[in-house]
Amino acid sequence: MLFNSLDFAIFLPIVFSLYWFIFNKKLKWQNLFLLIASYIFYGWWDVKFLILIFISTLTDYYTGLKIATSENHKFRKSFLILSIFVNLGMLFGFKYFNFFIDNFNRAFTLFGSSFDLNTLDIILPVGISFYTFQTISYTIDIYRRKIEPTSDFIAFSAFVSFFPQLVAGPIERAKNLLPQFENKRKFEFSQGIDGLRQILWGLFKKLVIADNCAVFVNYIFENSADLSGSTLLLGAVLFIFQIYGDFSGYSDIAIGTARLFGFNLMQNFAFPLFSRDIPEFWRRWHISLTTWFRDYLYIPLSRRGSGNFFRIRNIFILFLITGFWHGAKWTFIAWGALNAIYFLPYLLIRRVKSNKGIVAEHSIFPNLKEIYQVTRSFVLAAIGIIFFRASDIQHAINYLIGIFDESLFTLPYYRGLGYIRPLIILIIFFMVVEWFGRRNKYALELVKSFKFKSLRRAFYFLIILLIGLYMWSETNDFIYFQF
Repeated sequence: MLFNSLDFAIFLPIVFSLYWFIFNKKLKWQNLFLLIASYIFYGWWDVKFLILIFISTLTDYYTGLKIATSENHKFRKSFLILSIFVNLGMLFGFKYFNFFIDNFNRAFTLFGSSFDLNTLDIILPVGISFYTFQTISYTIDIYRRKIEPTSDFIAFSAFVSFFPQLVAGPIERAKNLLPQFENKRKFEFSQGIDGLRQILWGLFKKLVIADNCAVFVNYIFENSADLSGSTLLLGAVLFIFQIYGDFSGYSDIAIGTARLFGFNLMQNFAFPLFSRDIPEFWRRWHISLTTWFRDYLYIPLSRRGSGNFFRIRNIFILFLITGFWHGAKWTFIAWGALNAIYFLPYLLIRRVKSNKGIVAEHSIFPNLKEIYQVTRSFVLAAIGIIFFRASDIQHAINYLIGIFDESLFTLPYYRGLGYIRPLIILIIFFMVVEWFGRRNKYALELVKSFKFKSLRRAFYFLIILLIGLYMWSETNDFIYFQF
């Protein structure tokens, strides 16, 4: 079920009403109802893949209890390995099996041999990369004695399958989200209004910005061989806005929806397009994933050696795996490698955390240095994102070569590009709102500070009007559903 579908528009108010007015008498009833609603939400796409969520849930519930109750180190470690093996085994089987088989066959071809292992006709289950990481972190944290396991199977099952963030995150930690299932929740009107406001902004990002950018991005990337350098650069820039609007829009809708049910999810995007360097960009982009890899991959690797060699090695491992997490394609691995290269200078001169606060923290507008820094980071991200969008490595290389052509200094053009003018205006409006809302958890929260109620209502009406005018009649999937 998609957030931007009519199905969800019907599903959400029904679940909300039953949750607060029928099943609010006992906490276990509420959790059980959320569990059922979450399984319906996920099963709406393909009911047979519910078995994977159940296997992951059952495995980690059981192994979590076993790890916590044993004092034998080998016994505890064996159950942790079981949890990781089951979760990553499912992830590998559905997401990466064919990738390795294809490359194994090609490797033999390069040496003049013929080897033809058969690939499988596999459908990638939506959200498997997200909920497997969420459950793995649960057992790892128990193994590290950072949290205690829950004995409430219903609460744990609801934690794993919680429908607002099930399909594309944020990837929540048990330390933050699980206790919220174990404690009584009370509806607060202000929290509900805040949730609706964030949902509205998420829908604007997705339906107005991302989906409209996609029209031009798709054409430019599919016809890149015939277009000028300036047009190709425009395609890369628009794809940055598309993927940011699409994914951060999903996160806003997820967080806002969770707030309607009395839950607080972590912030997943912190205005990354205003970052002054690449390390800051990654601290602000897909925060739940970057902090997951930091805590469960980078920090453990850092304990196994010191010095620049190990630091460089660890950064490349981190970004290559981050790229591979996004998909079983060499383009994602190349995207990860390029970001590792971007990261290296800051790592070597120890300026990874030099920009901790927001840009123009004490002023309305940025100074010239900050404008240069933000522009530089945006351009680097746009170049890197070409690998993310390209069909293969050769396509990405040809696309980059096409950009850095003498035609880069001409005006972007292809037949039909004239329709882009309203979109440019919408992107400018979008970025203005994001800029003035950058001190908040999400941009539209700034409307709360408007002095006059009539002005607040007018602004909400404008957002709703723009959604109505510029949303596409066909429902478009969120980009990160494929991961």
